[in-house]
Parts: sequence; C-alpha cells; structure tokens
Amino acid sequence: MRGVVFDGRKVDVVDDLEIRDPGPGEVLVAVAAAGLCHSDLSVIDGTIPFPVPVVLGHEGAGVVEAVGPGVTHVAAGDHVALSTIASCGACAECNRGRPTMCRKAIGMPDRPFSRGGEPLYQFAANSAFAERTLVKAVQAVKIPEDIPLTSAALIGCGVVTGVGAVLNRAKVDRGDSVVVIGTGGIGLNVLQGARIAGATKIVAVDSNAGKEKVARQFGATHFLESVEGVRSILPDGADHAFECVGRVELIRAAIDLLDRHGQAVLLGVPPATAEASFTVSSLFLDKSILGCRYGSARPQRDFALYAELYAEGRLLLDELVTATYPVEDFAKAAGDAEAGRVARGVLTF
Repeated sequence: MRGVVFDGRKVDVVDDLEIRDPGPGEVLVAVAAAGLCHSDLSVIDGTIPFPVPVVLGHEGAGVVEAVGPGVTHVAAGDHVALSTIASCGACAECNRGRPTMCRKAIGMPDRPFSRGGEPLYQFAANSAFAERTLVKAVQAVKIPEDIPLTSAALIGCGVVTGVGAVLNRAKVDRGDSVVVIGTGGIGLNVLQGARIAGATKIVAVDSNAGKEKVARQFGATHFLESVEGVRSILPDGADHAFECVGRVELIRAAIDLLDRHGQAVLLGVPPATAEASFTVSSLFLDKSILGCRYGSARPQRDFALYAELYAEGRLLLDELVTATYPVEDFAKAAGDAEAGRVARGVLTF
C-alpha cells in the first residue's frame, strides 16, 4: 500500500508498505483523507525529534475496515475521525478525564508498519499518510457519514487543538477579548473557537495580509499585520492571547499583551530546546502562561460535539480545506503549506 515515509534524511511516497492485522482493542482504518499539519513538517526539519523510519501523518479520517477482539463502539463500514491520543483509559490521568496526559500514550511509539521486512514507526500513534493505519479503539471516533471525509479529517488535529484550547483549556467566556497570533490551521480554529465561545473582540495577527479575509470569515473582528497594533484595539490588554506560530519572541509578545488576570496559551511548536523569557513581575497581576496539549481534549466527547456544531453551521470545516492533493503530490502539498498558501492542504487516497 501507499504511504509517506521519512527515513531521517528524505521523504518518499512509497507503494510497498505493509501493516499487520488488528489485535485486541485495535481498529484497522482505510484512510480516505489526511490533513497536512506543520507538526508533520516539524518532524522532517527536526523541530520535533522522532525515531525513524516513520510513516508520517496524524490528522486523518476514513472508513473502518476491520476491528480486533473487544472493540464494540465501531464496526466495519463506520466512518471515523482519528485521534492521536492512544490513552489507556485506566490510569489516574485518564480517570480524571485528562486523556491527553495519559503517561502510557506519550513517548512510546508503536511499529505496526513494515517495508521490505523492516519495521517502521507510527507517528503520533496515527500515521494517517498511509492507505491503511492501525489505531487503538479509543482513537477511532465514529462520525456522521454526511460529513465529507476531507473535512472530517481536520477534526483530528487542527480543530480539536485550536477550538479545544479555547473551550477546554482557556475557557474563554462571553464578552472576553482574544488575541490570536498566527492564522494558519491552528490559529483559524482558535478564532472560530473564540467566536463560538462568545468573545466580543477577537484580534487576529498575521504578517501575511492576504490572510485577513479568511481570518474574518472564521471569527476575527480585527486583523493586524503586527502585534504592535493590538494595544490600539485593546488598550488594557487581552483576556486571552494564543500564540500559534512557535516563535519565542511571539510567546513573549503574547504575555506582554495580557490584561490583568489574562492568560497566554502556547500552541505553536518551537524547537525542542527553545527558551522564552518574560518579565516575572508582570505575572503578579494574576496573569497565567498555559501550555496546552491537543486542546486538552476528550476525543470521544469532543469530536462528537464538533460534528454537531458543524451540522448546525456553527463550526467551519469545509472552509478550512484550501486544496486537496493525491498522496503522490506530497512534495507540492508540503511546499504550499510552508509558503502559507493554504489554510489546510489535505492528502487523499
């Protein structure tokens, strides 16, 4: 089968991948569509260290092909969106309703793929850039069949990360003010999360002026090309500032833009050893700096909520898909993503 493989030096679209059959508690999914997220590109450029060779991709949707013993919530033929959180369901974090913090779901990649007899790692417990992938049952979330799979794929990372950061982590409330730094796939979902939450002033910041139209479509009430102009709109500062780029100087800017009791939420991914600085005394006014993993989500609950909001016309999914590419055009899709020409490019099988 076809898939996108990174060997530590280069990326190849191959056609000779193999995958094992599902075991107990596992689901084999025929992937129909997978969004190209910057996290995939960050593995390639080394920003996110990951063992190789690895099958890339982590934002996918498809159709269940087979299930292993003990799987009852999905069956062959069901449409599913794929989560990256292979939580165990039994540890203290899972029992507290924090599956994104499950210690058994982080840092222990499986190798369900092989090529020429050599095992390949699975990226983010998902590897959606393959015609078929194998996930834990908890990662396969059933979705209505009337959601296009090219759109549903984006629920599994961009949507759950951005909207979840607003609703679950920051808990943005009606009337709050929000600044979103960076309007790529994650930033756009932060914008629409803020809109759904009822924020009144939502300031999008992006150096690419061409992104203003889509930023406003997703919920921005104001658009700026630099953080320097934010104080002209929010003289006292913002209740919430989301950094969605992953640059340390923008992390500092997000903190500096906060009003009293404000929160800076860090969503961008800088290099693993990057350090950011801030003025410590500025935090004494009840300000907070929050990390956020995967939108602090409970995927089985949240994916269903986002599907419902989509059906109601309140959550935009189709509009996120700027372009689709056959998987063989991975290089073009990656180039468009790196150049900022797409909100989200989606690979199809």
